Amino acid sequence: MDTLLRVFEYVFLCTSSASNVIRASEIAPIFGLLYIIFLSSYLVGVMRLSPVRGAIMFTSPLSIFNVFIFVTLQLGKVSNAQTPSKTTTAFREAFTVPSDVDNGISVLPNSVDPDAVDAQSVCPGYTGSNVVTDATGLTATLRLAGPACNLYGTDIDTLNLTVQYQSEDRLAVKISPAVLKSSNRTRYDIPDYIVQQPRPDSDAAAASLESDLDFVWSNVPTFSFSVVRKSTGDVLFSTAGTKIIFENQFVEFVSILPENYNLYGLGETIHALRLSNNFTKTIFAADVGDTIDANLYGSHPFYLDTRYYEIDESGAYSLVTTNETDPKTDYISFSHGVYNRNAHAQDILLRPTSITWRAIGGSIDLYFYAGPTQPLVTAAYQKSATGLPALQQYFTFGFHQCRWGYANWSQLQEVVDNHEKFGIPLETVWTDIDYMNQYRDFDNDLNTFPYTVGEEFLTKLHASGRHYVPIIDSAIYVPNPANESDAYPPFDNGNASHAFMTNPDGSLYIGAVWPGYTVFPDWLSSGAGQWWIDEMVTWHKKLDFDGAWIDMSEVSSFCVGSCGTGNITLNPVHPPFGLPGEPGNVVYGYPEGFNLTNGTEATSAAAASSSQDAASKAAAGVAAVPTTVSYLRTTPTPSARNVNYPPYVINNVQVDLAVHAVAPNATHADGTQEYDFHNLFGHQILNATYYALLAAIPGKRPFIIGRSTFVGSGKWAGHWGGDNTSLFAYMLFSISQALSFSLFGIPMFGVDTCGFNGNSDEELCNRWMQLSAFFPFYRNHNVLSANPQEAYVWSSVIDASKKAMNIRYQLLPYLYTLFYLAHNTGSTVMRALAWEFPNDPALASADLQFFLGPAILVTPVLAQGAKTVDGVFPGVGKGEVYYDWYNQTAVDVEPGKNTTIEAPLGHIPVYIRGGHVLPIQEAALTTRDSRKSPWGLITALGVESTARGSLYVDDGVSQVQNATLYVEFVATKDTLYASPRGSYKESNPLANVTVLGVADKVSVVTLNNVTVPKSSHSYDAKSKVLRITGLESLTKGGAWKAEWALKWT
Repeated sequence: MDTLLRVFEYVFLCTSSASNVIRASEIAPIFGLLYIIFLSSYLVGVMRLSPVRGAIMFTSPLSIFNVFIFVTLQLGKVSNAQTPSKTTTAFREAFTVPSDVDNGISVLPNSVDPDAVDAQSVCPGYTGSNVVTDATGLTATLRLAGPACNLYGTDIDTLNLTVQYQSEDRLAVKISPAVLKSSNRTRYDIPDYIVQQPRPDSDAAAASLESDLDFVWSNVPTFSFSVVRKSTGDVLFSTAGTKIIFENQFVEFVSILPENYNLYGLGETIHALRLSNNFTKTIFAADVGDTIDANLYGSHPFYLDTRYYEIDESGAYSLVTTNETDPKTDYISFSHGVYNRNAHAQDILLRPTSITWRAIGGSIDLYFYAGPTQPLVTAAYQKSATGLPALQQYFTFGFHQCRWGYANWSQLQEVVDNHEKFGIPLETVWTDIDYMNQYRDFDNDLNTFPYTVGEEFLTKLHASGRHYVPIIDSAIYVPNPANESDAYPPFDNGNASHAFMTNPDGSLYIGAVWPGYTVFPDWLSSGAGQWWIDEMVTWHKKLDFDGAWIDMSEVSSFCVGSCGTGNITLNPVHPPFGLPGEPGNVVYGYPEGFNLTNGTEATSAAAASSSQDAASKAAAGVAAVPTTVSYLRTTPTPSARNVNYPPYVINNVQVDLAVHAVAPNATHADGTQEYDFHNLFGHQILNATYYALLAAIPGKRPFIIGRSTFVGSGKWAGHWGGDNTSLFAYMLFSISQALSFSLFGIPMFGVDTCGFNGNSDEELCNRWMQLSAFFPFYRNHNVLSANPQEAYVWSSVIDASKKAMNIRYQLLPYLYTLFYLAHNTGSTVMRALAWEFPNDPALASADLQFFLGPAILVTPVLAQGAKTVDGVFPGVGKGEVYYDWYNQTAVDVEPGKNTTIEAPLGHIPVYIRGGHVLPIQEAALTTRDSRKSPWGLITALGVESTARGSLYVDDGVSQVQNATLYVEFVATKDTLYASPRGSYKESNPLANVTVLGVADKVSVVTLNNVTVPKSSHSYDAKSKVLRITGLESLTKGGAWKAEWALKWT
């Protein structure tokens, strides 16, 4: 018996020792190494242990030790399985995806390739025939005018031309293949259920007779067409003298443009508002830090074209083609819009006298909007193509605070507490990916953001009138099948619903994003939408969030192709790059001029940055610089498509289409490919999220901020400007970004205030917190490991933020009314100066100032170290007057010239435009409390001593309103009238009215013929301001319960 026990013990010693080495190494390699050292020391006699006396089974002390180690390691395994870390699985150290997995093939964009063949020089163009006209337009057949060139694809021999006068102000011109089947239709047409297609109005036949647009075509020398404005004879668009090229992977058409043209739009790109005339605009949704002039997250193939004319003494118009204009001369402008309904990747080449569209798929599907003003163009575009913008909940216009790096619920509570401590308004706190369980959607980290603690936090937050919004990424983690503890129901549910994209062979397309190897929702599948709704509803039952922040929706992947195929047993894995703050990726960047204001710290940061760069280069090795670069150039295969490497190479910021993106050959449920739908992913996930929030939070308007957008996304969501940088340059460009999205029908726009990437500083954050206070979406957000930049970090930023927020929160009723009008009429919220003053060509490039609605002019400081700012006051000398917000007096400036305005740090110049009535309420720390305060009105009389305004009121929350209220205000030189209509009960009284620009002394004030006590009104003869207070007693039933007239004499 003893012999058998000794044999058994010997076998146990061998197997348990081997098992312990393996298990210890799985937890950490150092543990396995230490055990091997111990074992070796014991076996060679360096370490001695006393034998176990009186043992029944084991006599060797090593056996007892191995049993202890085995049990300890098993308990550790169970503990790790219950509380997985963000960097390791329960059974091994996290694998880091190699950095080269996101390296694409070297390709050279055609627009910069000196060897590229110009399609205009070798392709035949088309000839039109079989023209048939009807009451709303014509149809025709286009056939190749010569031998096919097959330059960047296979030429389509026969095309259909359809011209429709769809309304009095809209003309549609479509050129598409004559033969479209179910197998190829989506290669050329966007399904109407995804993107709204403009349709003829019911009275299109009659309206066409009144159209100011005329379609003209010719076959000399090949087919071309022009769109002409009848009233001026101006050619708005013309392909004359060029050829139309239409291949299965390349579509090109060219239009002439006047010299020094004024074009706006064509997004998404960070650029000046007025587009340059030697610039290539690329449309391809890209996950990339906000690179100036490159293609970014969204796709908006629409532009506004404004042309100025000088009017001579005879009344004749002559086109202005110079940037030098005379402020004493009278001008008139005409604006029109052009929309190309094409979702494929495309280059738009803006050149001094032409615009060239080059797409790698789709059709020519053009819509021309006659205008002739920007407001008319924008409204018509939204009503026909994008849908009208969403009316946001009232709370969304408060201040939002976020950062990548809030580690737990306690830190969020500290953020809330600090805002209250310093009296800074705070409406909504946000969490970046920190809250997630290993960066997985719909799943909280139970250590740092447990649901029980979250419930307590959110109950308290909501009771204070505040809100919470988490980030939701666009890729879904694939659980490791070799690790039972890695279960992830959202993947299982989606996979069972066939909700994910596949490879061409039908296997799951598996890329890599934050959580590791991931799959991607297929919004064309029948199951994805309902699966997304179900996951959102399930998660909301555990976490009472108030909106959704959709990120990575271009859609992004950190590797080229289906890199996770065959590798999911490595999950979860670390991204193929260092996170901010990790060794080699410490954040050392600062704003311009930081070295002037913080010299010692700037020097230290610069030295550390240089050392980090040198260490990174040394670790990577010094690679030889090739003398020549070999580029892949593909040639067309007849009747086939090369979707991964199309023959025409767009000017993509990531170059290869598959870099940092799902590859073009990823396949959808209906067999279509991502090549044809890439630019629509962000649009579709916003649509899915909209309906998911309606299901999760019934009855409330969904609040969504998304990164990737397309034509029409604004009817579901807002947009933030993405990963900008803490630089004055990005603050400056934020204005043109916002104005461009006004044109795109997405007015709920803002940027990461104080900057996302890099470290902000006191001066930049001071200026930026004040500027963003006048953007519709107002949020501070920055990157992991960067210095904190909340408003309360610096004392001067506290004061500056409170000063600007005080104005913003007073103006919330005005801002909310602007959104109501945008939602119902297609008007804009943030406005370029040129849109409000369309007949002043000097404003064509103005994008350093802006209007908030028609009444508020904002002139921010955008340069480091500046104490003054130059600004213009449009229309002064021609019937306009402006009042300083702070002292309420009219400004005295010279017409048509820049005025230098004092703007020390902490002051943002804001002006009220005469002729407008502004409804206001008292500022508070939350929008809820502000809405409970009495009403006030600021009446800024214009040169004619008149003013107008309006106010929209509802419950600020509900998707469907049971009652609303709309009040119109009209002021004359001595009377202000309020005319309410609607059944919404607003009980807050009217407290005060301030009238600016009152010419004469006021002695008597009456409200509906009831005299207001003299102690309740005062007149300042110097500033010409009439202040009327104490009106609460006369409006106890509510300020807008009935009509009233306020008179002063």
